[in-house]
Amino acid sequence: MIQTVPASKITLYDLEKTFQLEQAEDTSFFEEWQADLPEITDIEQQRLERIQAAVANLEKRSVRENTVKLAVLAPLIDLSGLFLPPFYVSTEESINIEATDGELVIQGRIDILVLKEELWLLVIESKRTTFSPQAGIPQVLSYMLAAPTKDRPVYGLVTNGIDFVFLKLAFDQGPRYGRSRQFVLGQDQDLARVLKIMKHLAYLLSNS
Repeated sequence: MIQTVPASKITLYDLEKTFQLEQAEDTSFFEEWQADLPEITDIEQQRLERIQAAVANLEKRSVRENTVKLAVLAPLIDLSGLFLPPFYVSTEESINIEATDGELVIQGRIDILVLKEELWLLVIESKRTTFSPQAGIPQVLSYMLAAPTKDRPVYGLVTNGIDFVFLKLAFDQGPRYGRSRQFVLGQDQDLARVLKIMKHLAYLLSNS
C-alpha cells in the first residue's frame, strides 16, 4: 500500500532509510559556505541593518511565515541578485517525491524556489520565528531530493528569520548532503555572512 506523507512530517531517519540519503563526512564536500566570500557594500550593510531592525520588531510577537519571508528573505534574495537574470523565483511550488520501492510518496510545497533554465538551484524554507530551523532541514532535503536534474548540486536554506542554515545536496555518489553552521541574526555579523554566502552561490550558479 502506498503511503503519502507530508514533507513537514518527514525526519532525517525517514530520508536515510527510504532514499539512502547520507551526510557527507568530508568537510570539503560543502566548501561553498566557507570559501573566500565577496565583500558587501555600504549600501548593502545599511539594508542589513534595516532587516535586523524589522526582525527586532517582529520578535515582540509571534508572526506568520509570510511575514518572515516578506521582512527577511525578500531583501536577502534581492541583495544577492537572485531576482535578476539568469535566475527567476517561484513560490509555493508543489512537489511529489516517490521512494524507489514505490511505497512512499512525500508531498509538500516549496516556500521559495530559485531556478535557472528549469534547473532547481536554491530551495528556501521559512519557519515562524518561534520555530527552530533545525525542524525544517528534513523538509528542505526532501524537496531537494525531488530536483529534476541530478548532474549538479542543489543548495538549500532554512531560516526562521533569526537563525539560518545552508544545505548542499549532490547525487554523484548517491544522495549526500552537507550543512553549514547555524548563523544567528545579531551575532558576530552573521547576517552579513549569510548575504555573502548567498551572493557567492549566485555567482557560482550563474556561471555554471
